[in-house]
Amino acid sequence: MNISPSEAEEALSLIQAMMKKTRKSISASGSYKFLVLWGIIWLLGFFNSQFLSEDLSPYIWMGLNVIGGIASMIIGIRLNLNVRSEKSNDLGKRIGVFWALLFVFCFITITIIFPINGKQIAMVIIVFVTTGWVAMGLLLSFASVRWGLALIGLAIIAYFLFPAIFYLLMGVVGGGGMVLLGLYIRNRW
Repeated sequence: MNISPSEAEEALSLIQAMMKKTRKSISASGSYKFLVLWGIIWLLGFFNSQFLSEDLSPYIWMGLNVIGGIASMIIGIRLNLNVRSEKSNDLGKRIGVFWALLFVFCFITITIIFPINGKQIAMVIIVFVTTGWVAMGLLLSFASVRWGLALIGLAIIAYFLFPAIFYLLMGVVGGGGMVLLGLYIRNRW
């Protein structure tokens, strides 16, 4: 089948229009709020791990995670109120259950391999979070897959090559990157 240059141009412009429409839909959905929220939590948590005592750090992380979990539920419920489709409601519930189960599996994994140090625990959690991120990207928006892969790549590099500033790098580049990505999606998509 031969396609003329004008037909190819038309097909390409349709693809670009659909990509733009998908990005606008993602931005309008409010999902960027989760990136900003968890980016701030990572920023605070990893700074805490870098600069405060190892005895205090787990308790601060627990508090931040509880706050993040409650805030995520509130954001999810509020976003769900704006959706009138039964199919979307079902999808939202499935996403919530997916993340809850992923959290449980992460906790089980840490329990099985314990005792490990704080950096190892952080890496296990980062691996589970980026696995969830990439899985959501594969299901909902391929655009976010590369960001999840970039985050796990950064974590691996920081863990093995820069262990003394691992937490600092994960806070600034990981958490700060999530905040910036969330704001970018909100304002530019």
